[in-house]
Amino acid sequence: MDLQTLPALTVLSKNITIVEVDQIKIIRITHDKATAGISLHGGHLVSYKPAGKKDLIWISEKAVFDGKAALRGGIPVCWPWFGRIASPAHGFARTTEWSLTQHREDAHGVIIELGLSPSQKSLEIWPFQFDARLIIEIGDELKLTLDITNTDVKPWRFSAALHSYLNVSDVRDTIITGAGSEYEDNLQNQLRCIGHDPLQLTDTIDRVYIHPDLQICLKDIGYKRQLIIENQGHNSAVLWNPWRQGSADLNDMADDGYLTMMCIESSLHASSLEEGKELQPGDNHQLSTKLSIG
Repeated sequence: MDLQTLPALTVLSKNITIVEVDQIKIIRITHDKATAGISLHGGHLVSYKPAGKKDLIWISEKAVFDGKAALRGGIPVCWPWFGRIASPAHGFARTTEWSLTQHREDAHGVIIELGLSPSQKSLEIWPFQFDARLIIEIGDELKLTLDITNTDVKPWRFSAALHSYLNVSDVRDTIITGAGSEYEDNLQNQLRCIGHDPLQLTDTIDRVYIHPDLQICLKDIGYKRQLIIENQGHNSAVLWNPWRQGSADLNDMADDGYLTMMCIESSLHASSLEEGKELQPGDNHQLSTKLSIG
């Protein structure tokens, strides 16, 4: 996705403009350190390209920018739940319009803060008061922090994920280290398994790694680079690739789209709403992921 060629609808600063792709407004970052794009629909990062480098983020060529559907690719914000444990799948944050609340920049990069508050629609889906902030730091590295506060008078439970789609040359020629060996396999009804670390894919994967290292590394042989993923505030790392059949079954992904993406996600995972993390009134939780080239 080449956001740099689009005309600016709004100029916020030297480094920050607003552009539009179909029905979606996107915050475009143009800085000496990196370029990036953040969709207000879903608070969804769609691109991050360090200066002189290929994009670290994958977005489907068939992603639907209609302001209704979740975008295929980028870094979706899955909250207040992750997975299909309630409806809609992965929560409502990834299909809701976020607001730009702050932006600032200096020689080191740009920081964008988005906000999400309860609405009549959100309360019909999930009847709780909250304040959600997404802080996106764009420079030599990329860091996303989902900052959640319970503003209700009663506790509530939640799960979440920053569902990073990473851009790779060919997923069959990548080697992943640091996820660990113990995981729950969603392809086998959450069966607890012991696998291999390093990991090289040969088929569909949908796993919740229970004891990931502080750093997960993805070595990309074709692009001759190593992506480093550092997560905080999580209890697991989710690895996902739909492979050939899964990719063909998705309307918003090309049949061979699986070849150039790999999801390595910062996850606060729970098997049900009742098993989610409890947040007391006034309490706060931050889930983050940081991406860099090693």
